[in-house]
Amino acid sequence: MNIYDILGPVMVGPSSSHTAGAVRIGLIARRLLGTAPLTAQIVLSGSFAATGQGHGTDRALVAGLLGMRPDDTRIPDSFQVAAAQGLHFTFEKANLKDAHPNTAVLSLTGEGDRRLEIQAASLGGGRIRVNKLDGITVNFTGDSPTLIVHNIDQPGYVAEVTSTLFRKAVNIATMQLYRNRRGGYAVMVIESDQDVPQEALQWLSRLEGVIKVTYLGPENS
Repeated sequence: MNIYDILGPVMVGPSSSHTAGAVRIGLIARRLLGTAPLTAQIVLSGSFAATGQGHGTDRALVAGLLGMRPDDTRIPDSFQVAAAQGLHFTFEKANLKDAHPNTAVLSLTGEGDRRLEIQAASLGGGRIRVNKLDGITVNFTGDSPTLIVHNIDQPGYVAEVTSTLFRKAVNIATMQLYRNRRGGYAVMVIESDQDVPQEALQWLSRLEGVIKVTYLGPENS
């Protein structure tokens, strides 16, 4: 345990789970989209839906989508900032089965017709966990550089990705494989010890059978 675990995050807002965690969900969604979002459909579930407005969860999620961090003093004014920057957003509530009480689902569109759907939960202390990505169940926190490769479920893709990282001297910390069905849509989630170079991301995105490559780089990038 470190002092951050005891004291919690440096933040603006009354709750580390409902405010700071919500900002991080929005911020990670923006970074995974790879561009500033233009539209956002946001679904709140559980405690987020029941008490989130009073804790500023709605404004915190929008703040993260705008690129703000948990200690940004503009968080309470994020709706006005969004209007000025051209981000259009909507909120609704839903009861998501088997979801963590502090869960949000964000469906985003960005420039160049980029699209992303992410389901994530705020775990407390400003920590979050991504549970679903574009409809596929995943499990990562965003605390480390994270490479996500969406591909057709066929032999050879794991070898292509891992050999590319080997050539770039990127050490794999964890690797998770998911698919919706045999021969269908598959996702690799790789957390690494080093930043993944841009040329490696471009190479992987051009491979036949790779549908999409998304990357969550170091948080200060």
